[in-house]
Amino acid sequence: MEQETNRVEAFSDGVFAIVITILVLELKVPEEQGSALWHGLWEQWPHYAAYLVSFLIIGVMWVNHHTIFSHLKRVDRPLLFLNLLVLMVVSVIPYTTNILAEHLTDGDSANVAAILYSSWTVVYALAFLGFWWYVTQVGHLFHEAVDKDGARATRVRFGLGAVAYPLTVILSFFSAPLTLVAHFLIALYYAANQIPIPLVVEEERLESGSDLRK
Repeated sequence: MEQETNRVEAFSDGVFAIVITILVLELKVPEEQGSALWHGLWEQWPHYAAYLVSFLIIGVMWVNHHTIFSHLKRVDRPLLFLNLLVLMVVSVIPYTTNILAEHLTDGDSANVAAILYSSWTVVYALAFLGFWWYVTQVGHLFHEAVDKDGARATRVRFGLGAVAYPLTVILSFFSAPLTLVAHFLIALYYAANQIPIPLVVEEERLESGSDLRK
């Protein structure tokens, strides 16, 4: 069963790698020649900004996904389908990123592009939250060393994205560039504040250390 878990994670890693590669393929080579190339490069700053933000978002997704699978000893059929749902949502991010980059400075369509981009992050947050809720609901897929009650208690922090990302949808109606900045800050928060999955062995070690001090 652990081999099955490794196969699912390897497949998922491949999808994440392809999605990140597609992101960079959306960066176009400017048509300008000579010194005008500097201007052409500068004109594409929305693509660079959108690429940076989406790369960070997908990178944090991958880290969280890897962290969860490193604590699982087996998978079952519902988890496979939930994992496919997460991967399906992740695979669309290059598309929404390209739309936002193309229209970020367009006053008429920038807000529409930002709404699409933000709305899709809400879909991802809900998909990932559903994935995590299923894993922690019973805890039958975890390694024995995982504190199942402690893991279940992290649901609230895992669900913060389901609150933060809808706020970016509201912001999208007012400013597309600020919306991109908001997504960047949210991704930075999750990158710097990873949610640890508690282990029973850690709690036992802390308890024994407390007994020794007594």
